Amino acid sequence: MLASSAVFRRQQFLIRSLGGFGDCAHQNRRQQIKAMSGTSMEADAENILRAITPSLDPKRYKGQAGKIAVIGGCREYTGAPYFAAISALKIGADLSHVFCTKDAAPVIKSYSPELIVHPVLEESYSVRDEEKKFTAERVLAEVDKWLERFDCLVIGPGLGRDPFLLECVSEIIKHARQTNIPMIIDGDGLFLITDNLHLVSNYPLAVLTPNVNEYKRLVKNVLLAEVDEQDAPNQLLSLAKRIGGLTILRKGRADLICDGETVKSVSIYGSPRRCGGQGDILSGSVAVFVSWARQQGLVTDGNLATSPKNPTVLGCIAGSALLRKAASLAFENKKRSTLTTDIIEFLWRSLEDISPAH
Repeated sequence: MLASSAVFRRQQFLIRSLGGFGDCAHQNRRQQIKAMSGTSMEADAENILRAITPSLDPKRYKGQAGKIAVIGGCREYTGAPYFAAISALKIGADLSHVFCTKDAAPVIKSYSPELIVHPVLEESYSVRDEEKKFTAERVLAEVDKWLERFDCLVIGPGLGRDPFLLECVSEIIKHARQTNIPMIIDGDGLFLITDNLHLVSNYPLAVLTPNVNEYKRLVKNVLLAEVDEQDAPNQLLSLAKRIGGLTILRKGRADLICDGETVKSVSIYGSPRRCGGQGDILSGSVAVFVSWARQQGLVTDGNLATSPKNPTVLGCIAGSALLRKAASLAFENKKRSTLTTDIIEFLWRSLEDISPAH
């Protein structure tokens, strides 16, 4: 009875927190964690980034370096989709689209003339009940005619949680799966996915990018457990396997990346400044690198023989490393006043430092 009590569990947590272990099982677990935290789990991030970044070739034409679309942006949230979309361009994608609500479109357009903005999404307040079926079909048709043009979707930045809007995005995800397009799901897209795992389950081109709270909800919903920081790699592996066939990038002090087969860590660089919007940069960055990894094919360079071969994992590693370096450079210059816009302005420098554009 004691082993199942809350008091006993709290006692064991305190023992582990203080570095003590009461039995051999805990000692073995500690050794496993230490082994997984070593160099074998740390990704060779800079070499991976170099390997999948395409060279600049005057023979290439517009669109070949990547066409990215962000599904998100509503009345309350216009910054997040902009951050994701402009980051994709700053890294080297050729075209970046945003599919948002009509209220959000003029605001997002005003941020940059570089983005192609589609005001096609609708929220419940603007649609009468009797019109919802027709409107949902129209929204899907507007997005559907563009889908085959894109190399990757970013779903969720600034999406909001309006029920009707989320229903429409659910249908967009289903159609994207049929078109075999990679999807990076972040922000409110994760809110949608957590209660509708069938939308991404067993889809190898899906990437989830949860932050601390989003990850807690996923673990609680899927594993029926609390987050176990003492065994983070194994728990992430279990989560990816349980959902099935996708990649998860768990954001944190060290980013952990898992496709259900292996767990990789990216801990280089980074910044102590935690301004909002960095996750949006990451989602746009990962979208570009996943697209490039698929174009380049599996990495077979002898120096990367021990690297993962899954393009979604490679894209996550590269995107994570680039954001962390850009955040580090921005913090060196702006310290406490560092904002997401400052980090975006260092994306080019970070990429150039690691993979020069000869």
